[in-house]
Amino acid sequence: MMQYRRFGKTNLHLSVFSLGTMRYLASFENARRTIQEAVALGINHVETASGYGKSEEYLGEAIKAGLSISREQLRITSKIPPTVDADTMRRCIDKSLENLQLDYLDCLGIHGLNTRQHLDWVRAENGCMQAVREAVADGRVRHVGFSTHAPLEVILAAINTDFFEFINLHYYYFFQRNQKAVKLAAEKDMGIFIISPADKGGRLYTPPENLIELTYPFSPLELNYRFLLSDSRITTLSVGAANPEELIEPLKVADRDGELSLEEISVFEKLEQHQNIVLKTEKCSQCYECLPCPENINIPEVLRLRNLTVAYDMEDYGKYRYGMFENAGHWFPGMKGSRCSECGDCLPRCPEELDIPALLRDSHERLKGKEGRRLWE
Repeated sequence: MMQYRRFGKTNLHLSVFSLGTMRYLASFENARRTIQEAVALGINHVETASGYGKSEEYLGEAIKAGLSISREQLRITSKIPPTVDADTMRRCIDKSLENLQLDYLDCLGIHGLNTRQHLDWVRAENGCMQAVREAVADGRVRHVGFSTHAPLEVILAAINTDFFEFINLHYYYFFQRNQKAVKLAAEKDMGIFIISPADKGGRLYTPPENLIELTYPFSPLELNYRFLLSDSRITTLSVGAANPEELIEPLKVADRDGELSLEEISVFEKLEQHQNIVLKTEKCSQCYECLPCPENINIPEVLRLRNLTVAYDMEDYGKYRYGMFENAGHWFPGMKGSRCSECGDCLPRCPEELDIPALLRDSHERLKGKEGRRLWE
């Protein structure tokens, strides 16, 4: 049975799983069936964005056609990128509401607050937030938050503006860098929405055999969901279902939002021990002391992907994410490991005394492959 949690200071109560709509775009009929099934399974929050192809239009048509839940009970979030001026944001808000055929959005997210420049636009007196505040004042937007793929320091600065009521965040068992952002957002009573735990969290819907064996008797996907749902600070997790069938596996744990069991804790300990044994003295501890890199290589992220590939055979995921470097702009910044000039700038700063240039070369050899792009591009 679906569980529901308070979405921070918005005081909305959302299902612990939300329907993300970036992948249901095969046809309107597919989108309608996916939305209907999600609602039937207890999901009351659907998240879209102006940049997700026809997602807003499909969602609007599905709502118009009728669902087994009233508009007042259904929570709709759409996201719009930060803009340098208020007029552009006004037009974007109008367009999203027109696409959705709605009078108001329950939640509007600034989509991809990823850089210091984006933060400057948000802080500017006549910037995009002026238009957002106007939409809140006239009732077309009820609550305001942001989604982010930014470095932790930018995320913390955005939270500390106190402009926002919720945050859409990358945070998973295999990527805990944003733990401080979860803590700060919770302290400020912000709703916390975890983005793409199945896909960006490790492509856990197609896990390697090694990982399956290590997480037994749980599946890797189930265990990641439990890691997140056991954290009462987190409100809801995104399920980016491409079709109704992809809702089945995630929602098997929709009623298991209590503390981790001793058996689950034991499996997490086994995963950590296995990683330490396999990587030995080549494990990057993700301290981020090696940054900044003169060649703009995101050293910790490259080495995190190497950690997962070597320890758990998560090569498919590693290649998928590594291929985004140099191809996804501010959504996934940084150069590939092959750009290392062996300047040695990072070496004295590494507490593990890792041979970082050698590990970057090895990472590139393991993970180079076809280049990646954002899905909707």
